[in-house]
Amino acid sequence: MENLIPVNMSNRHIHVSQEHLEILFGKGHELTNVKDLSQPGQYACDEKVDIAGPRSTLKGVRILGPVRPVTQVEISMFDARAMGVEAMVRPSGNIQGTPGCTIIGPKGQVTIEEGVIVAARHLHLHTSDSEKFGLKDRDIIKVRIGDERAVVLENVVVRVHPTYALDMHIDIEEGNAAGIQNSVMGEIVR
Repeated sequence: MENLIPVNMSNRHIHVSQEHLEILFGKGHELTNVKDLSQPGQYACDEKVDIAGPRSTLKGVRILGPVRPVTQVEISMFDARAMGVEAMVRPSGNIQGTPGCTIIGPKGQVTIEEGVIVAARHLHLHTSDSEKFGLKDRDIIKVRIGDERAVVLENVVVRVHPTYALDMHIDIEEGNAAGIQNSVMGEIVR
């Protein structure tokens, strides 16, 4: 029981800078919170955009708030193939050398030179949870999820911060492969 952690799936989404938000939605626009997410201060927004690659466009991609210093698009491997981009598996925020795309909003569009990633599966830990589980920031662990179609996910990046809430994030493809819904328990494999 001491190795159990909550696991949630993350669908495609985008984080935007204030500059890009205003180009996409108009000068002075502020994000509209429609639902708080598992991490304190993070939320799903009412605002959606289209993400265009060389081959196709993903319609209605939700923005997650709050605004960030740099715009970043997080998609699945399937999305990347469909769009015609060679997205790399990266921890959030590590976008150097990644492909770009065009982001289309109701008031304008922005082309970013880099910033399209497949988010690395990761475990958010509060500093007190870090001590409890005996893990430190940037550790790489394995986590077992699912029942009938259980899978062991390797290369889970541990992220420790005093503002984080205990929660593991995987993308929707990984959750579907394990036959799970959101908000299940996973087990750290020792």
